[in-house]
Amino acid sequence: MSETTSNPTSATNNNNQTAVVDKYNVETAEILANEAQHLPISEAVPIYEQLLTVFPTAAKYWRQYLEAQMAVNNDEATKQIFSRCLLNCFQIPLWRCYIRFIRKVNEKKGVEGQEETRKAFDFMLNFVGADIASGPVWMEYIAFLKSYPAQTTQEESQRMTAVRKAYQKAIVTPTHHVEQLWKDYENFENSVSRALAKGLLSEYQSKYNSAKAVYREQKKFVDEIDWNMLAVPPTGTSKEEMQWMAWKKFLAFEKGNPQRIDSNSSNKRILYTYEQCLMYLYHYPDIWYDYATWHARNGSIDAAIKVFQRASKALPDSDMLRYAYAELEESRGAIQPAKKIYESLLGDGVNATALVHIQFIRFLRRTEGVEAARKYFLDARKSPNCTYHVFVAYAMMAFCLDKDPKVAHNVFEAGLKRFMHEPGYILEYADFLSRLNDDRNIRALFERALSSLPPDESVEVWKRFTQFEQTYGDLASMLKVEQRRKEALSRTGEDGTTALESSLQDVVSRYSFMDLWPCSSRDLDHLARQEWLAKNINKKVEKSAILKGVGSTEKSASGFTTNSNPATKVFYPDTSQMVVYDPRQKPGTGALPSTTAPVLPSISGTLSNPSVPMVSSRPANPLDEILKSTPPALVAFIANLPAVEGPSPDVDVVLSICLQSNVSTGQTGLSTQLAAGPVPSTSDLSGSSKSHPIPSGSSFKPMRDRQPGKRKDLDRQEDDETATAQSLPLPRDVFKIRQIRKARGGTTSQTGSASYGSAFSGELSGSTG
Repeated sequence: MSETTSNPTSATNNNNQTAVVDKYNVETAEILANEAQHLPISEAVPIYEQLLTVFPTAAKYWRQYLEAQMAVNNDEATKQIFSRCLLNCFQIPLWRCYIRFIRKVNEKKGVEGQEETRKAFDFMLNFVGADIASGPVWMEYIAFLKSYPAQTTQEESQRMTAVRKAYQKAIVTPTHHVEQLWKDYENFENSVSRALAKGLLSEYQSKYNSAKAVYREQKKFVDEIDWNMLAVPPTGTSKEEMQWMAWKKFLAFEKGNPQRIDSNSSNKRILYTYEQCLMYLYHYPDIWYDYATWHARNGSIDAAIKVFQRASKALPDSDMLRYAYAELEESRGAIQPAKKIYESLLGDGVNATALVHIQFIRFLRRTEGVEAARKYFLDARKSPNCTYHVFVAYAMMAFCLDKDPKVAHNVFEAGLKRFMHEPGYILEYADFLSRLNDDRNIRALFERALSSLPPDESVEVWKRFTQFEQTYGDLASMLKVEQRRKEALSRTGEDGTTALESSLQDVVSRYSFMDLWPCSSRDLDHLARQEWLAKNINKKVEKSAILKGVGSTEKSASGFTTNSNPATKVFYPDTSQMVVYDPRQKPGTGALPSTTAPVLPSISGTLSNPSVPMVSSRPANPLDEILKSTPPALVAFIANLPAVEGPSPDVDVVLSICLQSNVSTGQTGLSTQLAAGPVPSTSDLSGSSKSHPIPSGSSFKPMRDRQPGKRKDLDRQEDDETATAQSLPLPRDVFKIRQIRKARGGTTSQTGSASYGSAFSGELSGSTG
C-alpha cells in the first residue's frame, strides 16, 4: 500500500516544474505565433499578449503584433504597443517598423509631418544607430534628408549640411554597409564641390578605415550570436552556454574600445550591447548584475539603480540581485530604500527564510545599532521558519560586539532547548565555549548532546569530542572517549565487531594535527585502502551467505578473503591441462580426452543414427535437414566414407570412393553445407584460369624455414598453368591446407569448412579458412 501512495508535496513540485517548462516552451510559442497570423485581430490580440507576457523581449513577436495592428489601421493601439516595446527591444527590424509607421502617419501632413518624421529618425538613430545592422537605416535617413523640400538657398544649404552630417556619422560606424556608405559619401561630396570634397574626404578617410577594420573584428563576434533565440531561463544546454559565452566575448570586445573613440561614445555602445544582450539572456542574473555594476563603476549610480529595479521585475525570485540592490543603496547612504528592499525579502515574515532574518539583523546592526538588531531577533525567533542558524548568528554578533559572553551564552542556552537534536548547533556551541576556554561546560555539552542524539547523527559530535579530549584531557580520558565512540557507532554499521577493534588508524588519528601526520602520505593511503577493503569484503561475505545459504569464501591472490556469487560466476578453462595441438594425434594416444578437440563420429554412423551430433557441441537437427535434401548418389558417397581418425579422412581413400561412386558428371562440386555455409567454386580458390598445386604434407614446411631456392621452385610451380591437383599429392589434413593458404596470402572464404570438388578432376574447390 505504501509503495503506491504518492507524496503530495513532491507531486506539487513536479507539477510546478512542468508548468515552468511548458510556459517557456519555444515550439509551443512558435505554433501560437503562426496561428495568430491567420486570425482576426480581435482573436489574435489575446494570443500576442500571452506570448509577450512570457517573452517580453521577443522583438519578432512585438513586430508581428504591430504589423497586425497596422494592417487594420489601428493607430492608437499601435502607438501604445510601440511605447511598451521600443526601449526594451533594440532590434533593427522592429525599429524600422516604427519608422514606417511614423512616415505613414505623417505622409499627408506636409512640412509638419516631414519634421515629425525627421525627429523620429533622429530618435531612432540615437538608440540603434550604432548597431552593426543599422546601415540600411542610415541610408534611408539620408535619402529622406535629400528629399526634404528646400525653397530658398539657405534651406538648400541647411539640407546639404544635414546630409553631410548624416554621412559623416554613418561612415565612422562599423556596419555591414560601411563601404557602400563611404562610396555614396564620396559621390555626394564630389557632386557638391570637388575642391571642398578633397579636404573632407582626406579628413574622414582614416576614421572610415578604422571603422571598417573594427567592423571586420566585430563581425566575428556577431556571427556567433543567435539573433532568433527566445529568452528562456537557463537549463544548462550546450547551446545556451555557447550563447552566453558569445555575448560575454562581445561585451568584452566593446569594453575594450577597439575604435579608440571618446568615452561617451564608447559607453553608449557598451550600453547598447548590454541592452541587446538582455533581450536574449533576460533570465540570467549575472548579466543584470554586470550591467548594474558597470553603470556604478562609471559613476552612473542612478542608472545602476534602474537596472536593479528592472532586474527585480524580470527575476522576482532572485534574492541575489535584491541583496546586491540593497547593498548599492546602503553604500550610497540611502538607508530607507535599502530597508524597504530587505522588508520586501521578508514579506509577512512567515515564509521568510533563516538567511533573510540573519541578513536583516546584520543590516539593522550596521544602520541602527545593536539594540535594533536585538529587538528584531526577539521577534524573529518566534517565526516557524527560524532555524538554529539565526540563534548562532545573533549570539556570535553579540559576543563580538559587546565583548561580554554572558548574552551570547544565554542565547546559546535558549537555543539548546529547541535545537538539541541539531549536530550543527552543538558544534557551534562547542566552538563558542572553546573560545571561552570553558572545558567543563564543553564536556557537559557533549555528554548532554550525545545522550539525546541518535547514533547515525552523532558522528561529527563524537569526532569533535575526541578532538577536545586530545587537547584538554589526559591519555586515559582520551582512550575512554574513543572506545565509547566506537561502541556507539558500531551499532549503526554492519561491521560492528570490527569497529570495536583497535587499529593503527586510531593511532594516526590521535597523533596527527591539522595537516601534519605521523606517517607518510603513502602509508596513509595504504591504511585508508585497507580499511575500505575490510569493510567491503565483509559486506560481500554477508551478501553471498544470503544467496548461497553458507558463507563459503575463497582466498584471492591478493590475500584478502573474497566470495564468488553463483549468479555472476565466470568459468575459466583449466590452462594447466592444455597441450600443443598436433593434427596427427589420434584419440587414446596418451592425451587427455578433455584437452583434445571433440572427435567427429563416423559419417556412416551419423547417417544410420541421426540423433548423433556432428560435433559434440552442435545439435543434429541441421544435419538431418541437409541430408533430407541431398541427392541419393551423394548420400551413397557419404555413406561409403571411412570413419574419421583425426581432423580429416585419408584423401586417397576419398578419391578412390569418388571414382567408384555413381555421381553425375555435370556436378562440379559438392554443393551441400554440413555446418559452415555456402561453398565457393573452384575459381574462388584457384583463380580465374589457374589451379595452384599444393605441396604434400610430407614436404610442407613453414615459410620462415624455407631456403630461397625452394621458394623459387614453389613460385615456379604456382605459375605452371598446366599443373593440376591430380599431378601432385594432396595434403593429409585440413590444418596443413590452412597453413599453406596463410603462407600464400590467398583470399579464401573463411567459413571453417573443407569441402572437396569434382570427383573426376580432384580440384580443391572448398574454403579452407
